[in-house]
Amino acid sequence: MAETEADARDDAAPDSIEVIGHPDPEGLLPDQTAPKAVSAISTDFIVKQAPTLNAFQLVNLLPGANVSSSDPYGLSTSSSLTLRGLGQDQIGVLMEGAPQNDIGYFYAYPSQFADAENVRQITLAQGAVDIDAPVVAAAGGLLSLSLDDPRSEMGRLVNLSVGSYDQRRAFLRFDTGTIGKTGLKAFVSYSNNRADNWRGAGYDQRQHVDAKLLGEWGDGNRASLSLSFNEAKTSAYPSPTMADWQAAGRGFNHDERYDPTGASGSLGGTNYWRLYRAPFRNFYAAAPVHLKLNDRLTFDSSAYLQLGHGNAPYGTQLSETGNFLGTEELAQPITLPGAVDGVATVLGNWTGKQFRVGDVSKLTFEAGAHRITAGLWFDYGTDRVTQSYTSIDAQGHPLDQWGYQDEAIRTADGRLLAYENARTETVTKAFFLADSITVTPRLVVDLGFKGVDVLRNGRNYLPGPQQTVRTDSFAALPRAALHYTLNDRQQLFANITTSFRTPNEFALYNSYYGGEIVGAGTTSLKNEYSVSQELGYRYIGPSLSFSLTAFHYHFRNRQVATVVNSGGALVNSTVNGGSQTSYGLDGEIDYRPAKGVSVYLSGEYLHARLDDDLPVGGDFLPTKGKHAVSSPSFQFAMGSTYDDGRLFGSTALKYVGRQYATFMNDESIKGYATLDLSVGVHLAGLIDAQRMDLRLNAINVTNPHVLSGVYAVSTNAQDTVGRGGTVISGAAPAYYVGSGRAFVATLSRAF
Repeated sequence: MAETEADARDDAAPDSIEVIGHPDPEGLLPDQTAPKAVSAISTDFIVKQAPTLNAFQLVNLLPGANVSSSDPYGLSTSSSLTLRGLGQDQIGVLMEGAPQNDIGYFYAYPSQFADAENVRQITLAQGAVDIDAPVVAAAGGLLSLSLDDPRSEMGRLVNLSVGSYDQRRAFLRFDTGTIGKTGLKAFVSYSNNRADNWRGAGYDQRQHVDAKLLGEWGDGNRASLSLSFNEAKTSAYPSPTMADWQAAGRGFNHDERYDPTGASGSLGGTNYWRLYRAPFRNFYAAAPVHLKLNDRLTFDSSAYLQLGHGNAPYGTQLSETGNFLGTEELAQPITLPGAVDGVATVLGNWTGKQFRVGDVSKLTFEAGAHRITAGLWFDYGTDRVTQSYTSIDAQGHPLDQWGYQDEAIRTADGRLLAYENARTETVTKAFFLADSITVTPRLVVDLGFKGVDVLRNGRNYLPGPQQTVRTDSFAALPRAALHYTLNDRQQLFANITTSFRTPNEFALYNSYYGGEIVGAGTTSLKNEYSVSQELGYRYIGPSLSFSLTAFHYHFRNRQVATVVNSGGALVNSTVNGGSQTSYGLDGEIDYRPAKGVSVYLSGEYLHARLDDDLPVGGDFLPTKGKHAVSSPSFQFAMGSTYDDGRLFGSTALKYVGRQYATFMNDESIKGYATLDLSVGVHLAGLIDAQRMDLRLNAINVTNPHVLSGVYAVSTNAQDTVGRGGTVISGAAPAYYVGSGRAFVATLSRAF
C-alpha cells in the first residue's frame, strides 16, 4: 500500500497509528473505558480535511458540538463552539495538558492553536472533565489536543495549498530523528497562511510555529517540551442584527474605502475595514512529565506558560474638547491630528496583554483494588486591558495597529486617554484526591473531590471612586462514577460531577461615560455552580461500534456568554440567567464495512429550559420555562472516510436546529445544514518512492445563506411587559453569518 501523509508524520508501522484504539484506524469512534462520554478524531481523519481548518471546525461532527465560523478557513477569531448548549467560555481547552483558555474571560481562540498537520488527536469530553484538568469554567466539557511525537528517523514534510479568495498556505516540518545517543528527538514546523475576506473588504494573515522535544527512557518514563507561537492579523467580521440581515444579507460588511465625509453611510469613515483588523501575538509552552517511581507509584507533572498581546480595534470619533478621563473632566483640549472642526476619526483600541504560568502535579499509588491519586494545581495570571485611541492618516491607515501606548493619544498633561484602563491578577489554587476502586473484575467505582480557590486582585487606573477590587471564591467539587463491563464488547457507565465558574473580570470594573458611572463594577456577583449526571452504554465490535449517553444538568446562577458594547469596543461579558435545567441524549455510530471505509453518524436531542424569571431593572421578565439561548433541540451529523491505498476521500454533513437568541424566545434563527467534501490521491509509487498526496477539499459546498449562531444574546428583542407591569424595552441580539463556499487544493510531500 502507498504511504500516506499520516505515515509521513509517524514512521512507525500502521498499527501504531491507531491512536483512538480501533482495529481500523479510519474509524471515527474511539474505543473507550472512561466512565463518561468521550469522542475523538485522529490523524487519519484530520489529514483528509482542509489543512486550514481549526480545532473547533474539525470536531463539528461530534455529538453536541455546535460550531459557528465566520470564515471558511478558520482564520478569524469570530467563531464559536457550544457543547450541549453551553458556550465557548464554559469549555475547557488543553493542548499537551496546558490550558489554552484565557484566565480573565475563559475564552479559547482556535485560530491560535497548533497547525492541523501536527495534531495527533483531538478528544472531546462533552460533560465530565478529568479531575486533574487545570481548568475552571468547564461545565460544558473539555477539548484536548495531543501533538504528534517527533519521528525516530530524520524527515521533512511540505504542504502547499491554494484556494478560493486568493488563499495561499505553506507548511514545512522538520523532524530531527533520534539525536545521537541522547534518546531525544524533536520536530519544528512553520506555516504561513493568507486569504482575502470571503465577504467584504480585507484579508487575513497568519504565521505559526510549532515545536516539540521528547525524551523517553526506562519503563515508561517520558518528558516533553512543546512550544507554539502564533502571529496573526485577522478580520473582525461584523455581526448583524436580524434587521441588518434581512436588509443586507451577506452584504452587511465594513466599508471598502475610507470616506471621512460620511457619504458611504458611516460616521466620518469609522466603518472602514482597516480599522477592524485585529493583530494578535501568542506564545504557549507545555512541559508534561511522567515518571514511574516504582511498580506502584507514578508521578505526573505538567508545567505551562502562556503569553499574549493583541488588539481588537474599531473605528470611532473623538472631539478635541469635552473629554473625560474616568470621572475627571479634562480642562485642556487634546491634540487630534487631522481634526476637522475639532473632531477626528481615530482607531479605538481594546488591547490585552496576558501572562499566565502554572503547574499541575499528581502522585498515583496502586494498592490492591485501589488506585489513589492526589494532586495540586497552581496558576498565576495577569491581564492588562486598555481601551485607548490611536490617530489615523489621511487614507484611514492607523499609525499603529497594535494599540501600543507610545503611539496612543494623550491628554494635554501627558496621561493616556483611555475609556478602560485596568490590570487584573488572578491566582488559582486547587487540590484533588481520587480513588478508583476495582470492586469486581467487571465493576470499577471512582470517587473524587476537588477544591478550587480563585482569587482576583484588580486595579482600575482611571480617576474615580474605584481604585482596587478584590474577590475570592472557593468551590467544593465532589464527584463519583462507575464503569461496568458487561462483556468484552459492551460497557455501562454513569457519573455525577460538579463544576463552577466566576463571572469574568470585566464585571469587576466601573465603566464611565461623560464623567458618570454607566456600568458599576461589583465583586458581589454570584458564582455559577452546576451538578451534572451521565448514564451511558457502549458497544465495541469488529465492524460496528456505537455509544449512547443520557445527560442531565442543573445550574444555579447560570452565566450566559454575550458581547457588550463598551465605548465602541465589543467586549465579552456574561448575563446571570438564574437557574437552568438541561437534559438530553447523545449518540454516535461508526460502521466499518470494509478495510479503509468508515461511515459515522451522530446526533443529539437537547431539552434546556430556564427555571426562573429574569430580573431586569426593578421588574422580572417572564422567562420561566423558556428555551435556553444557543441551545438547538436537535443536531445531526454524518461523516464518511474512504482510503484504498491509492484514492481517498471524506464527507461531512451537519444539521443544526433552531437556536433562540433571547431569554424571552422572541427571536431565533432557523435550522441549517452544511456539507464538506474531499477527494485525493496517494501519488507515492507513481512519480517516485517518496510519499506524496494530492487532495481537493470543498468547504460548505452547498453555500447556504444562513445565520449560523448567536454572537450576542439579549434578554428580549421586543418590548415586553414584566411581571410587575412595567414595559421592559427590547434590544436586538446579533448573529454570526455562516461562512461561504471555498475550495482548497493541497499537495503534500515527505522527504
